[in-house]
Formats: sequence, C-alpha cells, structure tokens
Amino acid sequence: MAEPVTTATTEQPAQKGAGFPPFKTDTFPSQIFWLAITFVFLFVVLWKVAGPRIASTIASRRKQINDDIAAAQKARGDAEGASAAYQTALAGARARARAMADDNRKRVTDEIDRAKADADADAGKALAAAEASISQLRNEAQAHVTKAAQDAAAQIVNRLIGDTVSADDAAAAVRATGVR
Repeated sequence: MAEPVTTATTEQPAQKGAGFPPFKTDTFPSQIFWLAITFVFLFVVLWKVAGPRIASTIASRRKQINDDIAAAQKARGDAEGASAAYQTALAGARARARAMADDNRKRVTDEIDRAKADADADAGKALAAAEASISQLRNEAQAHVTKAAQDAAAQIVNRLIGDTVSADDAAAAVRATGVR
C-alpha cells in the first residue's frame, strides 16, 4: 500500500543580506566608488580616444564638403562660361546663316531676273525673226498672187477677145484693181 505523503511547510527565517543589492544601503559606498571609477575611466577613454577620432572625422567631412562645394561652384562658373560661349557662338552662327540665306536669296533672284531677261530677249529675237519671216512670206505670196492675177488677166483677155496682152499691160490692169 501506498503511504500517504505528508508535506510539511516550515517557514525559514529571512536571511540577512538577501535582496536586490543596489537597494541595500550598506553597499552604497562601494557602489559610488565603482561608479566614480567607471565614470572617470569612460570619461578618459572618450576624451583621449573617441573624442579626437570623432573630431577628426567631423573635420575631415567638413573639409570634404567644403572642397565639394568649391568644386561645384567652379564647375558652375565653367558651365556658365561655356553656356555664354555657346550662346555667343549660336548667335554668330544664326547671323551667318541669315546672311548666307539673304545672299543666296539675292543671288537666286538675280539669276531668275537674268534668266527672265535672257528669255525675253530670246523671245523678242524669235518674234522679230518670225515677223520677218512672215513678212517675207507675205511679200512672196503677194508677188505670186500678183503674178497669178497678171497671168489670169492675160488669159481672160485672150479667151474673151482673142487678143494677147503684154505682161506690162496685164500688170497695169491688176494694179488698177487694187491687187498688189
């Protein structure tokens, strides 16, 4: 059989020195001593080691930033100078292009006017030659018509009356009628 288990609770008296050490008033002097030593050690380490490193890093970064700002300002000045030179060159190129366009326009206009004048002169010469040719052909045609009229008048007189008429009489008769 199983024996009943009995538990006995006995209260033990509180031990002296037990508890959270920072709250014990009897350890305050040693805690303050070690706090002061730790503070002084950390202060000296920060002052002699970390402080100069931080200061040199800040100085290095400040110098780099100032150098970068100076380089940017120099680059801005160079860019503004280049932009001004570009604008000047562009204005000069535009003026030269405008002058070239005006010269070309004037040259083409002069060539067109000269070609028109040459064409007008050629047309005038061709017209004069055509009129001369027409006048010559007209004169030849009138001479042929007059000759034909004289021959016809001589033949008409010969057939009607049987008499022959001289060429001079036939020409006089044709002139009298108004045929040239």
